[in-house]
Amino acid sequence: MAQARRVTATEFTRSFGKYRDEALSAEVIEVTSHGRVIGGYLGAKELAHYQRLKEKEREVIRIADFDEEMLAELGSSEYGVIGK
Repeated sequence: MAQARRVTATEFTRSFGKYRDEALSAEVIEVTSHGRVIGGYLGAKELAHYQRLKEKEREVIRIADFDEEMLAELGSSEYGVIGK
């Protein structure tokens, strides 16, 4: 990922066109308010990368969420064996 450019929210809104164009090469514009990052603007390439990462996220299921059937299947499963 390219180095993110930081700009204030005021500057970002006043010069949106400039930063939109800059995001094509910088890929990420961090928008700050009172010295803290409050958001960001992603270039198309970085947005596509973000979307690929989001697709790879896993859903976390806690044991407490399992019903009896799921617990039984888990208990009888064998590592590395898919289906029977």
